[in-house]
Amino acid sequence: MALTALSAISPIDGRYRSKVEALGNYFSEEALIKYRVLVEIEYFIALCELPLPQLESVSTTVFDDLRAIYKNFTPVDAAAIKEIEKVTNHDVKAVEYFIKEQFDALGLSDHKEFIHFGLTSQDINNTAIPLSIKEAMNDVYVPEYNTLLNKIEELAEEWKDVPMLARTHGQPASPTRLGKEIDVFAARLKEQFNLLNDLPSAAKFGGATGNFNAHKVAYPNIDWKAFGTSFVQEKLGLQHSFPTTQIEHYDHMAALFDALKRINTIIIDLDRDIWTYVSMDYFKQKIKKGEVGSSAMPHKVNPIDFENSEGNLGIANAIFEHLAAKLPISRMQRDLTDSTVLRNAGVPFGHTIIGFKSTLKGLGKLLLNVSKFEQDLENNWAVVAEAIQTILRREGYPNPYEALKGLTRTNEAITKASISDFIDTLEVSDIIKAELKAISPSNYTGI
Repeated sequence: MALTALSAISPIDGRYRSKVEALGNYFSEEALIKYRVLVEIEYFIALCELPLPQLESVSTTVFDDLRAIYKNFTPVDAAAIKEIEKVTNHDVKAVEYFIKEQFDALGLSDHKEFIHFGLTSQDINNTAIPLSIKEAMNDVYVPEYNTLLNKIEELAEEWKDVPMLARTHGQPASPTRLGKEIDVFAARLKEQFNLLNDLPSAAKFGGATGNFNAHKVAYPNIDWKAFGTSFVQEKLGLQHSFPTTQIEHYDHMAALFDALKRINTIIIDLDRDIWTYVSMDYFKQKIKKGEVGSSAMPHKVNPIDFENSEGNLGIANAIFEHLAAKLPISRMQRDLTDSTVLRNAGVPFGHTIIGFKSTLKGLGKLLLNVSKFEQDLENNWAVVAEAIQTILRREGYPNPYEALKGLTRTNEAITKASISDFIDTLEVSDIIKAELKAISPSNYTGI
């Protein structure tokens, strides 16, 4: 069966492919191969710039041609490497052999044994993958995050003066404002994003067991630790982890995945709140011509975007959580469990982007049902009891809480009139009574 959007096993590569197409440039098999080629080429150039004695004759004029190998990398190149891998049964070695073929074409055959010099495959994987994640974050994740955050902030501003009945434990509580409740999510997101920005993109680079053994035995007078740090940080723009075993310890990557999970959790919280407000009729939803809400009930306009987001972000978080828990653990100097797990790094990013887009779409369809907000406030005059008893406390009135408790904790409906009648029974000045009567559910909203 040919792989198409209809035959793909994963919905990321099937139903939702159009939403996450950009991630293919960073997390596909072809992308991984390309990033490996990039690291191998840049490493060879760095050896030339050191220079190693045997590479002093390599002219800097050839560097552009070398970089063109990865900058102009094509699906044909990736397929050629996969053909080599069928023989080597080793994906990184196949990359090395591919580059050697390119060296032959560039007249660099005498120097091709310095491709992958002194390295293990994890020096390539543990730089290529962090680099691809870093660039995916900058090029895809951050723009999608900012678009969603901007929409949330826009709605918070638009709705800043809309009073609404708050609900704590699902019960009527001191009124608030819709814009402020939306702004809570914006503030939470920005705080977590700031923490995210503080996390380094770390990479391992140090040979078979992290000690530059092969490098040092061949060239004992070179400071290979300094070289490795310079290469990783200045050439690749990553943080050099040292010391390590054969593999990156993944602690920083685990922190990244945990941070991404927290951001997703905040969006899930938003999704559920908006879903609940829709069910309470606080929001209507824009109707798209021809769209069907239910196969059986023609009247329905379901909050499917928020449900879709919640589901996808939940899957993303489950995978992020596994990655964060698994990757920092490896038996002794290395086992292979990180390799197969890391191949799934793009999956939670895919579900995250789908979730972000769905929440954004849902927010864009909301229509404020002002009358419902006003109705709920008018039906819940009991919530001003807190305000009244607080002012009475200020005035030194005896047992104000108990007085209001006796009024409000009954099965009788509390209305504007009953509150006014209660205020008239209080032994306070007319000025205080007027102050108390001016309080309503719609204006008792705090700061």
